[in-house]
Amino acid sequence: MSHACQPRVMSAADAVALIPDGATVFCGGFVGAAHPEALTTALETRFLSTGQPRDLTLVYAAGQGDMATRGLNHLGHAGLLKRVIGGHWGLVPKIGQLALSNQIEAYNFPQGVICHLLRESAAGRPGVFTKIGMETFIDPIHDGGRLNARTTTPLVSRIELDGETWLWYRSFPIHVGLIRATAADSFGNLMMEEEAIIGEVLPIAQAARNAGGIVLAQVKRLLETPLPPHRVRVPGVLVDAIVIADDDHHWQTFGERHNRQYFEPATPACATGSASALLMEDPEEKTLAEPVAHRGGALPLLTPMPWDERRIIAARACDELQRGEIVNLGIGMPEGIARIAAERGLLQDVVLTVESGPIGGMPAGGLSFGASVHPRAIIDQPAQFDFYDGGGLDFAALGAAQIDAAGNVNVSKFGTRLAGVGGFVNISQCAGRVVFCGTFTSGGLEVAIENGQLRIVREGSIRKCLANVEQVSFSGAYARRQQHDVLFVTERAVFRLISEGWELIEIAPGMDLERDILGQMNFRPILRNVRPMPRPLFEVEGLKP
Repeated sequence: MSHACQPRVMSAADAVALIPDGATVFCGGFVGAAHPEALTTALETRFLSTGQPRDLTLVYAAGQGDMATRGLNHLGHAGLLKRVIGGHWGLVPKIGQLALSNQIEAYNFPQGVICHLLRESAAGRPGVFTKIGMETFIDPIHDGGRLNARTTTPLVSRIELDGETWLWYRSFPIHVGLIRATAADSFGNLMMEEEAIIGEVLPIAQAARNAGGIVLAQVKRLLETPLPPHRVRVPGVLVDAIVIADDDHHWQTFGERHNRQYFEPATPACATGSASALLMEDPEEKTLAEPVAHRGGALPLLTPMPWDERRIIAARACDELQRGEIVNLGIGMPEGIARIAAERGLLQDVVLTVESGPIGGMPAGGLSFGASVHPRAIIDQPAQFDFYDGGGLDFAALGAAQIDAAGNVNVSKFGTRLAGVGGFVNISQCAGRVVFCGTFTSGGLEVAIENGQLRIVREGSIRKCLANVEQVSFSGAYARRQQHDVLFVTERAVFRLISEGWELIEIAPGMDLERDILGQMNFRPILRNVRPMPRPLFEVEGLKP
């Protein structure tokens, strides 16, 4: 398709009709933020009605889906996809099932690496040279990021540069870019000012344009006049087609239709860091604390956490925060740390960031993960990973599904479940201090806090402390050589990674060392000076209303 000076406005059906068989398609978005739902919906409709396009290679950095039908789940059809290169797979079970059943070629690469590959592709460079992924399942000495037997082509290699070993992720051309913005002006320039994130819209458009491909952009509305140049996120000269989406296909996140707090600056009151100050003051808008289903993504951040295992873990991890630190909190269990920090009035003392680009404010959770309430700034996702990869993060708290005797952590694949690593590898490898958070066991675990002590009401049926993890998402050996400061925090015990392996350093009051800790592990940790976990974590009466 020839590129005009100004993109054409067309329907979503007409736009996706431009996608040829065998194309490599890069789709932008983060969970539901900035995901072009109208375009992926139309692409699914076209395939189901016509059988085309076929054999696409789908590439995406952050997970885009709701674990059900939205987002990239629209593309989870055999025949439509031939190959998928993705960062996070847990939100797209329809595509994950194709990988697990060996119906497509499937790769899992770090989210930040995929973002950076876009820029390398756009610039005509050979790829990304990085240490991100070393000694994990992504390293070619192991699986090379390949997820099934059908996937044989190596896309990452080891290479020696100036006497050091690096991973080389190869660039490849992008034929179709699917992106989303808030509005397009009279020149087709795109602005993002009501989006929760910026994402990687510009490098997607540049990579596709420079490869002779096409860029399809979804927007909420058209503007009659040109934008001020500095507000343009994607120049119209890079865009081929503009699709105006209806409200049902342009939710701000998959958790919320619209939330001004994700793109408006904080008021002076918010700078105090109190949770109540972050509530909306406009009487015409519902507050985040109102229990409305479509605001479920932000609701947990602004209500007190119940006294359960999640609170214990979040509170103990929050104890590790230090004033002035720049922080990343992962999805899932670590989300609770922001809530505890708000309860403690600590948000003014640390800067919480999200890999999608927000800096400051309170990260949202659930299907609004990726957004932040009243962030200080929002930068593009590749730039955020530049900062992370270079060691800019002082502290990170991340989930952990399995750990093993060698200090390895698995968050990406267990049994028949394919979660993927997302930004986990970039963050866990590069942050100054890392706290992995998770329950000690899973599968029906129930606990109670009574008289300042923890009691196991029902033990989980699945052990997390294994002799060997199923997949290495974080290499304990690599971390020890880099002398990283690493903790594993659970509701009943805290471990520190040292040169010999995991050392048990704390146990909860009420726990029996042999029965509740060592008896639930498939390896024996190092025991030297085990102390009680901080008692306030278990003093329920200390919770303020």
